[in-house]
Amino acid sequence: MSVHKSEIKKVTTHQLQEMKNRGEKIAMLTAYDYSMARILDAAQIDVLLVGDSASNVMAGNETTLPITLDQMIYHATSVVKAVNRAFVVVDIPFGSYQGNSSEALRSAIRIMKESGAHAVKVEGGREIRESVARILTAGVPVMGHLGLTPQSIYKFGTYTVRAKEEEEAEKLIEDARLLEECGCFSIVLEKIPSELARRVAQEVKIPIIGIGAGPDVDGQVLVMQDMLGITKEFKPRFLRRYVDLDTIISGAVTEYIHDVKSGGFPSEDESY
Repeated sequence: MSVHKSEIKKVTTHQLQEMKNRGEKIAMLTAYDYSMARILDAAQIDVLLVGDSASNVMAGNETTLPITLDQMIYHATSVVKAVNRAFVVVDIPFGSYQGNSSEALRSAIRIMKESGAHAVKVEGGREIRESVARILTAGVPVMGHLGLTPQSIYKFGTYTVRAKEEEEAEKLIEDARLLEECGCFSIVLEKIPSELARRVAQEVKIPIIGIGAGPDVDGQVLVMQDMLGITKEFKPRFLRRYVDLDTIISGAVTEYIHDVKSGGFPSEDESY
């Protein structure tokens, strides 16, 4: 029996908080287009992140830095159209919020108004406090992102695990508390020691979503192309591939090419 769209209970920030409170894990994946978002939403994913990782997996860039606000809004609009249940979060891209709280607010409002998304995500802690506060004054939900922050890759110079040293670990904990105090509804922790992630998840009340942050957080996020085996060259320790779509798609295309060239497609039944 099909469920009418109006009967589907949408995921909200309130529900995500309740999930943490009762110990229910939050499942989150990236999405960048209508077709894939529709599949993920129908599978009952809790949160869809329209990540600036689109710069890598959709546009072929080496880093997340080149993607623009207009491009992020395009991807977000496509995802939102497909969603009946999931909570949709959109990355504000590099250069659209750092150091200028007025620009941060304008960027967040554009994303919300033009795409219909439910929240935005920003990278950093104390250094972007004013931008986070300014966005929140407009009633826009904000998800934080600490640890390995890909928009700062040229500062880090490497994609290795962050916050292994005590000083950086303490700053991360302070930043997590600060983001919670500012009013963020959730924080992503990327590529940090499991013990530190567990401590953060225990010390702050808002949901903590991990990627390469161990099992003791409130939820997990992966890039959809990575977990489906579409991208094969990316092999971090934290990634679990659930299927090898690269091989499956390649095989299907090879078979199609053969059928076309041999005259086997289309058949009489596939012709008008």
